[in-house]
Amino acid sequence: MSAQPTPAEKSLVVRAIEAQGARMIRAMNQMGGIAAMTLRAFRALFTTRFEMRSFLYQLEQMGVKSFGIAAATAIFVGIVMAIQFAFSLERFGARESTGRIVGLSEARELAPSLTALVVGCRIGAGIAAELGSMAVTEQIDAIRALGADPIKKLVVPRMLAGIVMMPMLTVFALVLGIGSAAIVCNLSFGMAIPFFVTSALDSIWVEDFLSGIGKTPFFGFLIAVLGSYYGITTRGGTEGVGRATTTSVVVVAISILIADALLTQFFMQFMTR
Repeated sequence: MSAQPTPAEKSLVVRAIEAQGARMIRAMNQMGGIAAMTLRAFRALFTTRFEMRSFLYQLEQMGVKSFGIAAATAIFVGIVMAIQFAFSLERFGARESTGRIVGLSEARELAPSLTALVVGCRIGAGIAAELGSMAVTEQIDAIRALGADPIKKLVVPRMLAGIVMMPMLTVFALVLGIGSAAIVCNLSFGMAIPFFVTSALDSIWVEDFLSGIGKTPFFGFLIAVLGSYYGITTRGGTEGVGRATTTSVVVVAISILIADALLTQFFMQFMTR
């Protein structure tokens, strides 16, 4: 006869199932909360007076102050990609094609997705920490008590700033990525910079550029909305702020990767030749 599971073993299995179920319910509740907050943000955007001053401030905080980290990411990714492709293509006698491959890779995928990941983690954490601190110190409750809508004042400007600034940061990263790749190929492999840049630009069709840059407003939207949600819903004092910040970084990164996969499939199917 097979040994029957003991009550302790059964209770362990039950507890594991219950814990997993609780996680799923919590995740579904969060998805519902994010969707509801997004709808409120769009409704506030089109039905109330636009907060231009707050929007310009967020452009500076989320965009201008992110150029440094975007530049560092783009430069070193461009260098690494140039070295990797140059050595790999040399095996097939096609080192001259390095510029074309780097340019196409940067335009379609590397500049949009890596910029969104690096900048998104910075921005998402910053938004969650800032709004989380406001939540635990009851500043958001004070905004409601004064008759103002915290979604309109806090979420909408950040959402629009993310949508506007991510394409700009991506174009900036694309230029730096190709430029750094051209310089390292010139210094390490004797490839002329004008030839590298020309071949890189020739490989990028309009569809390729749009398929890359077209993803970035969605990335900016996700970064701002997710960071705002986890910030506004923060509970539990300073420890809660830390949890919200960590959670926002993880969720933003995973959401960008999922969105990148879906949007890449869409653009590759409908926009490329």
